[in-house]
Amino acid sequence: MAAQYDAIVVGGGHNGLVAAAYLARSGARTLVLEARGKTGGAATTEAPWPDAPDYRVTRLSYVMSLMPPTVINDLDLARHGYKIFPMGPYYQAFPEGGSIKLYADDARRNHEEVAKWSVRDAEAMPRWDAWLAGLAEVLGPLLLTVPPKLGSRSPRDLSETLWLAWRHRGLDVRTIADVTRLMTMSIADLLDDWFESPQVKGALAVNGVIGTWAGPYEPGTAYVMAHHSIGDVGDGHLGNWGFQEGGMGAVADAIARAARGFGAEIRTGAPVTRVVTSGGRATGVVLESGEEIGAGVVVSSLHPRTAFLDHVGRENLPGDFVTDIEHWKTRSGVVKINLALAELPDFTADPGTGLQEHHTGSVEMAPTMEYIERAFIDAREGRPAQRPFSDGVIPTAFDKTLVPEGHHIMSLFTQWVPSGWNLEPHRAELEAYADRMIDCYNELAPNLKSAILHRDIVGPYDMEHDYGLIGGNIFHGELSLEQLFYMRPAPGFADYRTPIGGLYYASSATHAGGGVCGIPGMQAAKAAIADKKASRRRRSRRS
Repeated sequence: MAAQYDAIVVGGGHNGLVAAAYLARSGARTLVLEARGKTGGAATTEAPWPDAPDYRVTRLSYVMSLMPPTVINDLDLARHGYKIFPMGPYYQAFPEGGSIKLYADDARRNHEEVAKWSVRDAEAMPRWDAWLAGLAEVLGPLLLTVPPKLGSRSPRDLSETLWLAWRHRGLDVRTIADVTRLMTMSIADLLDDWFESPQVKGALAVNGVIGTWAGPYEPGTAYVMAHHSIGDVGDGHLGNWGFQEGGMGAVADAIARAARGFGAEIRTGAPVTRVVTSGGRATGVVLESGEEIGAGVVVSSLHPRTAFLDHVGRENLPGDFVTDIEHWKTRSGVVKINLALAELPDFTADPGTGLQEHHTGSVEMAPTMEYIERAFIDAREGRPAQRPFSDGVIPTAFDKTLVPEGHHIMSLFTQWVPSGWNLEPHRAELEAYADRMIDCYNELAPNLKSAILHRDIVGPYDMEHDYGLIGGNIFHGELSLEQLFYMRPAPGFADYRTPIGGLYYASSATHAGGGVCGIPGMQAAKAAIADKKASRRRRSRRS
């Protein structure tokens, strides 16, 4: 082989970069290989309009929430440019008139807002917040827990399972029941147990379906809501999200600078076609150019089908593992619409194009549970939603680096189109879909359509073929019950190790993946470092 490293990381998305930073920090000579011309993966800031290069958008992922202080502090990301503006409230204006704002950190104002629609619901909100906070005390630490190998009889695996049980020995019957309900219920049924107002339930349902091939009445969507509600952006406010200055690509850039600072080398335009194995161990990779590079550790951060079935090959993997990866669900139906605006939306319910609080958070198109469900049913029946659901944001309410003075970017994370749209571009249909999405917002803010200067539509086909997101799924796999914790990405291999010795797995298809959090990258690197140390101890004892 022409070159030799201690560790190779395949994929320069944010998890791959985190893995590289930790490996390099441990002293490993580390190389990152990224197929695209730039790092970041789905955490990317781009200028999609050649005739308007001064407008930059967070093209796919668009907000921060779940990156733990452990990663931020270990990699000293603030020194490398990690700077977050906490978002404002969830905002939904309604076709029948009026609006609602929900805050992550202001119970008094939440009471005022919800009471406009239901006094009973306003009185229930503090109990709901307390209930979620209690669940976060259980689920939050689990995000940083390496899943045990349930069912394994090896002493090490049994001890890890017992340790997990011991750590949660203080849980009472009610808390365990609440967690069980959360894991198995739909977000619609859960909210029906707490609230009566359709407007309140629609606003709270957003996190239960975001990025998910499931409507709000599907079992398991209650957990999806919790997954997106148990983090913060370092300000101590549960469920708070935030905008990175410079867009989400600046998050990846900060991690890349940290990795380089520890000595990692990063190569772009270097697609990997194969992981080289010998005697059941990974020994390096082969690039599309034919170049071979050797390493004692290989970390892949790509989609599981790419990482295992394409790069390792079925013939080199256990049959049960191959079957699990083949059955891995990775549907999407997401369409990202990025708009350059000459002015802010002027909502009839809250008039004015000057910057107001409702422009600073999530600007939703989810007026009722039934509205959201109808959009999913359309796609499940094989047609794009007639009236799509959207989680919209306007990052330029804070971040002035993305646009010329006085202009704005509105980023719409919309759902759903049919799950098979990753196979063909569907350009004309996506244009019509975007027209309908914009019309929905224009009904509430009649200046929006005329304020649009440019628009960028990224469908499932683009996400798969341009960014490696198979199926167009931003999480590298659905956050469904059978694909969580010790099942992610396959039973027996949720500890960031793989059936191939020396090959570690760091994609969002592992535990805690589903958002720009860096946890899979950190855990995969730590697993590789721990195994290296254990190997040295064994060699030392033998000598």
